[in-house]
Amino acid sequence: MKLYGHPLSTCTRKVLCTLAEKGHTAEFVFIDFAKNEQKQPAHLARQPFGVVPVLEDDDFGLYESRAIIRYLDARLSGPALTPSNVRERALMDQWISVEQGNFSGPVMKAVMHVMFAPMRGEAVDPAIVAEGKAGGARVLDVLEKALADCEYLAGGFSLADICYLPYLEYAFATGMGEIITERPNVNRWWQRISARPTWQKTIGKAD
Repeated sequence: MKLYGHPLSTCTRKVLCTLAEKGHTAEFVFIDFAKNEQKQPAHLARQPFGVVPVLEDDDFGLYESRAIIRYLDARLSGPALTPSNVRERALMDQWISVEQGNFSGPVMKAVMHVMFAPMRGEAVDPAIVAEGKAGGARVLDVLEKALADCEYLAGGFSLADICYLPYLEYAFATGMGEIITERPNVNRWWQRISARPTWQKTIGKAD
């Protein structure tokens, strides 16, 4: 297997964490954003929208991180990251959809602004940050209730939990961690999932 991506990419990190959880690796092909390699013809032939990651498994190519992690969970040996119980599996799919449709967009808009505005010589706009925090907080209010009586989003640790990890990590890294810490159930969940050795390895804090 080959994985084309960037180690700081949220979507690449989902795939790397999933591989680690399954106990597998893939040949990593670094796509250099600084050189705009994701928009070059060679990469566009693999991913027509010019983003990462892309997985190649022999003659089979797949893009979109949420599709890739489902494929890897079904394809590889190792601990199952998709519940066998039909209702828990439905909950997993629900929370992944919530992440994609409601959480990652506003949070990452604020994260990217905080990260890149100073590089452009611009001041960070508090209104953009506040909007991102408010969008994330709305989802975390819902998760706070859902996590009141459970440790994970869908029974045991699953692909749903993996999908939130990169965005929560970047929220902390850019000064928005209070949207997590001020919600006790969410914060306990975050502490639980972010401490996993597989995630620590994914973000480069473990061997």
